[in-house]
Parts: sequence; C-alpha cells; structure tokens
Amino acid sequence: MADDSGRSTLPLPDYDQLPLGALESRGRSLSAEEVEELLAHERTHADRLPVTQVLTARLEQLQSGARPTQGDPAALRPEKRESRAGSRVSPATSPEPSPPPPHGTPEQQG
Repeated sequence: MADDSGRSTLPLPDYDQLPLGALESRGRSLSAEEVEELLAHERTHADRLPVTQVLTARLEQLQSGARPTQGDPAALRPEKRESRAGSRVSPATSPEPSPPPPHGTPEQQG
C-alpha cells in the first residue's frame, strides 16, 4: 500500500492525481504559503518539471501582488465533467474509405 502520509494535509488533498490543467486552475485559489507547500511537496516527491513550472509561475504571480481567485470550477473534478454533445464523430462526418497506399516502386503497384 502506498504511503499517504502528509498528502491529506496538502492544500489540495487530491493533488497527486490532478492533471496539469486542473492543477493550474485550482492553484489559482491558493495563497502563496499554500503554493509553497505544494511546491515543496512536489520537489521532495515526483519533482515533475511541468508541475514545478506551473507552481513556480503562480507563486511569482502571488508575490507580485496577484490575489487568489476561485479558479475554474469545471476543473474541480475534470474526470467527472459531463459531455455536452457526446462524440462529434458520425457516419456523416467520417471521410470516405480509401484504398491502402501502393507499396514498392511506381512500376510495381501494391
């Protein structure tokens, strides 16, 4: 079983499962201290460059005077986001089938 010590006390309890876009959105609601806490956690655990870049950029924004906001409510649980129209793929939008490309030289077609 994985060690979850400290994870439930992070400012975002499901932090380790968040996609990068959701982290960026939800991170907007955090204070500088909370972002620092996540950054320290990230650096001592997975140390993923894209994640540290997002957190560092947000920390710099907060230190420059930005205020926490509510972030994007749709990013709270991106895995539970409902599809509005379903798939846009249908027989009407699919291309016509084509033969496979020829193999060999122009004189020797498939």
